Amino acid sequence: MEIGLIAALAGVIALWAAGMRAREAAIAAVRRACRRDGLQLLDETVVLDRMRPARDRDGRMRWRRIYRFEFTQLSERRQEGTVELIGPRLVALNLEMDGYNLHEERTTDSEG
Repeated sequence: MEIGLIAALAGVIALWAAGMRAREAAIAAVRRACRRDGLQLLDETVVLDRMRPARDRDGRMRWRRIYRFEFTQLSERRQEGTVELIGPRLVALNLEMDGYNLHEERTTDSEG
């Protein structure tokens, strides 16, 4: 019984640690994109929107995480963007402003 509890606890801790690494990777990617495009990342953070299992480009099962964030240009109104990772790897980053993509970045791991 104790071994099962310890294994479950270890699994939860591993999932939490992987989630924190993915979140930090998402924030770093968004910061780079905002700096490159002359934008300001608001609140300096991302929020997990969706999480589901997916296969990476090597066929391994990983977590696909989609984060939302807000940015602004010249301190005008807030705009929303998304960043998508499979495991720790960036697969898509979208910055939309007034109905058009200001910046879109995709790799071969992404769907559609």
